[in-house]
Amino acid sequence: MTSNRLADASRAALADGGLLASEIASFRARPAQQDLSAAIAEAFDARGTLLAEAGTGTGKTFAYLVPALLSGKKTIISTGTRALQDQLYHRDLPRVRNALGVGHTSALLKGRANYLCHYRMRQAQGEPRFSSREQVAQFQRIVAWSGRTRMGDLAELEDLPEDSPLHALVTSTAENCLGTECPFYADCFVVAARQRAQAADVVVVNHHLLLADLALKQEGFGEILPGAEAFVIDEAHQLPELAAQFFGESLSARPLVELARDALLECRQVTGAIATIQAPASDLELRVRQLRSAMDELPVRGTRRRAHEVPAVEAAFDALDDALATMQDALRPLCAGSPGFDSCLARANEFRERLSRWRNEADHDAVDVDAADDEDSNDEDPSKKHRNDGSVLWYELTARGFRLARTPLDVAGPLAQHRARTQAAWIFTSATLAVGGRFEHFSIKLGLWQPQTMLAPSPFDWNTRALCYVPKNLPEPAARDYTSAVVDAVRPVLEASGGRAFLLFASHRALREAAELLKDGPWPLFVQGEAPRSILLERFRASGNGVLLGAASFREGVDVAGDALSVVVIDKLPFAAPDDPVFEARLDAIRRNGGNPFRDEQLPQAVIALKQGVGRLIRTETDRGVLVLCDPRLVTKQYGGVFFNSLPPFPKTRSVAHVQAFFGPSEAGEGASSQHPLLGIA
Repeated sequence: MTSNRLADASRAALADGGLLASEIASFRARPAQQDLSAAIAEAFDARGTLLAEAGTGTGKTFAYLVPALLSGKKTIISTGTRALQDQLYHRDLPRVRNALGVGHTSALLKGRANYLCHYRMRQAQGEPRFSSREQVAQFQRIVAWSGRTRMGDLAELEDLPEDSPLHALVTSTAENCLGTECPFYADCFVVAARQRAQAADVVVVNHHLLLADLALKQEGFGEILPGAEAFVIDEAHQLPELAAQFFGESLSARPLVELARDALLECRQVTGAIATIQAPASDLELRVRQLRSAMDELPVRGTRRRAHEVPAVEAAFDALDDALATMQDALRPLCAGSPGFDSCLARANEFRERLSRWRNEADHDAVDVDAADDEDSNDEDPSKKHRNDGSVLWYELTARGFRLARTPLDVAGPLAQHRARTQAAWIFTSATLAVGGRFEHFSIKLGLWQPQTMLAPSPFDWNTRALCYVPKNLPEPAARDYTSAVVDAVRPVLEASGGRAFLLFASHRALREAAELLKDGPWPLFVQGEAPRSILLERFRASGNGVLLGAASFREGVDVAGDALSVVVIDKLPFAAPDDPVFEARLDAIRRNGGNPFRDEQLPQAVIALKQGVGRLIRTETDRGVLVLCDPRLVTKQYGGVFFNSLPPFPKTRSVAHVQAFFGPSEAGEGASSQHPLLGIA
């Protein structure tokens, strides 16, 4: 099928009276969706690259599924989360395939941590590592389920929490997998899932799996990627930050402790091994705990150089290295007759090498720029602007653990190389890719040179269904009483709307302060951290008039349609936290390359983050709502116009009376907000 024929067929399938409208009762034809689908079809046929921002409600999922299925090309579709992956595979893909009447095969492929490992489950049986009777009961349910599941996907166990510690006991990692040496290899769910994906026409993965494979982390399905003719990256705005993780390297406390415990479990298989392994395993666990304790003197997040300044931390690193060396010596004589011990030794070797690299590599959090970089900064190819090959070495502390990481400051180069190697079509789509209608920021991060771009506007009538309110007389965001002033400004909005609001904060400290100030209000209060996100959202929807207080994680991936959510409040422009060592190093590298860190990185990142938050407000054609942007910099700083120019076209006001009128007797009527255009906001 030629590009024109494929594009025409895609348009026709999505048109009023087309195949999807005929077969899917809820389907509504949307011109923007048809345009997007045609552009994707042309990129498929030409094996080109397309960046497409699709406003909320465009229907981008159907827009790319239609040409993917009609083209007959081997297509990899990557989504942002496992939940979206399941929704796409189990709901959207079958509906479109049935409507089109095509017989293409499809497969769902997740990372190995999602699949039951028979060997690990058998090892955990009888092991006293359960902290409660509930965990024992859950483990017994897993064992019973293991005998009847076809796919081995732990998502099938609806009553198993995502954060359950049992996941680590019954799944494998790239490090502890025994591969073909495993006695259960013939029944391996990971191997079976990869085989299904290899044979399928359309494979649904997630970004973590895709990037792990591109970065050669042995987590993905390297035998499948070379055969793919098209890649569709949904929620593509997440890709640059995730890619930086996967093209880097890390070592954390948990895998080190698991190595010690797995080595002890293997002793069941080899007579007399416990006498050799017990002391080194106990010592390794002890040294991990002691290192975490020594790091209490450090900030929660910082560079390798900062950790080096504390003698007790360096001494604890030395002790951990010695413990890993002792473990290596203990494991070597046991490897010949035991694939389990052989795997443990490989892990000990790898962890010790990572620790050494983290401690001894040059710290590039202040990157020097050589002459080649200077030349690149003036190159015509914008993907080479402000590029560098440095990395930053940093650490992060959790309540009981730590992570040591090396993160590249730039992933454009490796991503461009991998794309070129595939010789496939690449489609990047999201509701938030453009800044002020332009795609340069995203293009540079991904190493794209002159891609096709497209802005598919939201079909929702933001001009009459929404209103943007910027309160007057708020202090600067750095002011001590800022959160108190925000709550005071928001109260009359909540009174007008009868609650039904998200209040999104730039920090957890501000969130807690606001929760305290609002605790005696007339609306049910739901505060992030008091329950899992899914439970909070369920309670919020059920309340009918609740007020939910959340931080950055509630800016995206949250869908509350209808009257339950009619107000979204954003306290500050979401500029990245200054304590992030990777972000600071990236800004320094841009500066050294002759760029402007604020213009080239901080501002576009904040615009995209704000657009994500704004996207929570209007989710369907019948939704109505008010967006409250509290940050006075929107009207006092010149860059405020960049934010406004990147948001949907809706009227803006500085008068709370207009908000009250919006929620007044005419709330159900059309055009209530259109009477108040701009009103003093540039």
